[in-house]
Amino acid sequence: MRVDIVTKEFPPEIYGGAGVHVAELSRVLAEHVDLRVHCFGAARGTDYHGAQVLNYQVPDDMAGTNSALQTLGVDLRIVPDIGGADVVHSHTWYANMAGHLASLLHGIPHVLSAHSLEPLRPWKAEQLGGGYALSSWAERTAYEGAAAVIAVSAGMRADILRCYPQVDPAKVHVIHNGIDVQQWQPAADDDAVRALGIDPDRPSVAFVGRITRQKGVPYLLKAAAELPPEVQLVLCVGAADTPELGAEVSSLTARLQAERDGVVVIERMLPRDELIQVLSNATVFACPSIYEPLGIVNLEAMACGTAVVASATGGIPEVVVDGETGALVPLEQVTDGSGTPTDPDKFVSDFATALRKVVSDPDAAARMGEAGRRRAEEHFSWSTIAESTQQVYESVRLNS
Repeated sequence: MRVDIVTKEFPPEIYGGAGVHVAELSRVLAEHVDLRVHCFGAARGTDYHGAQVLNYQVPDDMAGTNSALQTLGVDLRIVPDIGGADVVHSHTWYANMAGHLASLLHGIPHVLSAHSLEPLRPWKAEQLGGGYALSSWAERTAYEGAAAVIAVSAGMRADILRCYPQVDPAKVHVIHNGIDVQQWQPAADDDAVRALGIDPDRPSVAFVGRITRQKGVPYLLKAAAELPPEVQLVLCVGAADTPELGAEVSSLTARLQAERDGVVVIERMLPRDELIQVLSNATVFACPSIYEPLGIVNLEAMACGTAVVASATGGIPEVVVDGETGALVPLEQVTDGSGTPTDPDKFVSDFATALRKVVSDPDAAARMGEAGRRRAEEHFSWSTIAESTQQVYESVRLNS
């Protein structure tokens, strides 16, 4: 069977959980199917663990147009090359339209993996302007036309059926994200973390992620003001989605640094070896997200043997076991799609309380970290995920 995957992110150009998912799934799938990966961006090697890789860039005559329009331009370039595939599998709205059009043009089933939903990320209108209407249209059209939709959590499945009621529930399958526990293992190296500005002899709370509304960084910065003075806050962050959000986070960070020491800001996405050092050294990993379909970064922290304190939203409760692998912080949210806490001050206070409780008891935190490692090993292997994904491919081929 020939399967063509379409994705914006692919190694080495990965900046989020969807890219990690596609890379790991492709690595395992290539052992079992004739796999071709169509990805956005610069030229890569043409082989990835046995998968053929093809890359596509924005058409020259679309340079300078709205970024959503550029995305659709790349999708159109991909569609002809999918001819001959048995199944096309797209990831995120960036690639969904390529999968949808290829399905129509070549008469093949389109499988779509849901890593996030545009209706639940309304803040993207700040970035894309009218392009947000385009991305929303592309996503809805693809979901409603897909032969099957794979949700990365049961929480995500519920969101899909709520946001897109025209989608047949029988077509929506739950297959969790995974983690390669051979690559992600506890590996504390004092010299390595010192080189990043972290004191390995002090307890620390670590955060890793982009500065985007859904990741809840401002709530974490406010909660960190209530941490014991000896606790470090380590922020590994990428660029902010908008100048306004960047300014808000910078202001909160500066205020926190003026009040306490040990606020370490690493303004780049770390390579895996350095990120493993940060996570392995941390007493607690913090995930204050207000929207998180599953959260691969929580699995990465758990695989590194670190306790996780996270908001109880989306698919996070399917990963983090409250009181066993960490702590879940209750989060009541408004129903306008933004995910904003109904009582932001209470959420900040509750998150701070959960962080203090875990970080102040290193022995309990270590036990949670060990339990998290076992859970990652036993429930989130990529071989199991690839097998379940292949079963979806076979089912849509039989029904096409």
